[in-house]
Amino acid sequence: SNMNETFSEKFPHVQLTLSKIRSLKREIRKLAQEDCGYEEPTVAMAYVYFEKLALHGKLDKQNRKLCTGACILLAAKISNDLKRPEVKQLVDRLEERLRLNRKELLSLEFPALVALEFKLHLPQREIPPETRPDPQNPHQNSWCSVFKCTVCFVSYTPCK
Repeated sequence: SNMNETFSEKFPHVQLTLSKIRSLKREIRKLAQEDCGYEEPTVAMAYVYFEKLALHGKLDKQNRKLCTGACILLAAKISNDLKRPEVKQLVDRLEERLRLNRKELLSLEFPALVALEFKLHLPQREIPPETRPDPQNPHQNSWCSVFKCTVCFVSYTPCK
C-alpha cells in the first residue's frame, strides 16, 4: 500500500512494513489487556518498547513474535511489580499465545533491554501525546486513545 511505501522511504532501516507493525501492536494489546488483564499504561509501555526496537532496526520477520513477547514481559514487570509466580504465569501465557519457545523468549529479554538502553521508565515526552493523562481531567482514562494512534514514530530520532 501507499502508506507502507511512504513509511519504508522514511524509515529504510525498519525491516517490517507499517501494516505489519500495526498488526503486531494490535496483538500486543490483545495479549496484554484481554489475555493477561494488564491496564492501559502497561500496553502503552509495551507499544513504545516495540516501536523503539523497530526503529533501531532490531525487529525482523524471524524475531517479531519474540520481540512482541519480550516487550510485553518488560512492560508488565516494570509497571506491575510482578512476583515470581506471576512472571512464570505471564511467560506461560506468552509462550502459549505466541507459540514461542520459552527459553528463546527469556534469552531475548536482556538483548531487548540493551537495545532499549535500559530505559524502561519512560519520560513523559516519550509517551505518545494522546495517551498522557490530562492534568485538567486526571480521572479521565486518557490512555485508551493509544490504541487508535498510528505508529508513534514521529517523536523518535531514527538511529543512523
